[in-house]
Amino acid sequence: MRKNYNNSRRKLFLPEYGRHIHEMVDTLLEIEDRKERNRQARAVIAVMGNLFPMLRDTADFAHKLWDHLFIMSDFRLDVDSPYPRPSREELTVTPRRMSYSQGRITYKHYGKYVERMIRSLSDTEASPEGVSQTIDNLARYMRTKSYEYNQEHPNNEVILKDIRRMSNGEIEINEEAINNLRSNYRQDLPARQQKGRQQNGGAQKNHAQQKNRNGFQQRSFQKNNRPHTPTK
Repeated sequence: MRKNYNNSRRKLFLPEYGRHIHEMVDTLLEIEDRKERNRQARAVIAVMGNLFPMLRDTADFAHKLWDHLFIMSDFRLDVDSPYPRPSREELTVTPRRMSYSQGRITYKHYGKYVERMIRSLSDTEASPEGVSQTIDNLARYMRTKSYEYNQEHPNNEVILKDIRRMSNGEIEINEEAINNLRSNYRQDLPARQQKGRQQNGGAQKNHAQQKNRNGFQQRSFQKNNRPHTPTK
């Protein structure tokens, strides 16, 4: 007896509809009467819609069903569709190749956008006050990111040197204003770490209290190296 396995059958164009729907579409191709073929095609569309009732209220649901009908027929079905008939070329358009930047980041702990902003300031003709304010904000941000990366307080001279290198020395920097900047180096811990730290602190506190209480209970009150006896 010949076995009829799926691996010996033809490949399904849309596996989510199943092999029975594909066989219905193959039957449509064999109908010669165009009127009967249109009627049977609408019946197949109704069956396809019943497979996904949760999508009936979505936009262009019927349009998608007709497109899927032509796809499953390998674009060979000739019926009157209420929507424009899709073509193989429209559905197999090669996507445009994305252009990825291959530039290397000089200072990775600052990020690429800091370097781009500094270069844009050197290329554009902006007011000195606006450039100075932007450099101050960038310097504060750079100090914060440097602290996150190195886990130590950064030096303002290093920040100034990095700004000069990224701008190729084309930006005038107000060193006094940058030296007077103050950043909050204290990093807020996540809620889970804060909870763990609080639990550890509470456990240590309870352990110390229990230790003091045990020591108090074990003390023996003596006077002149003699046990204390209560007076009557």
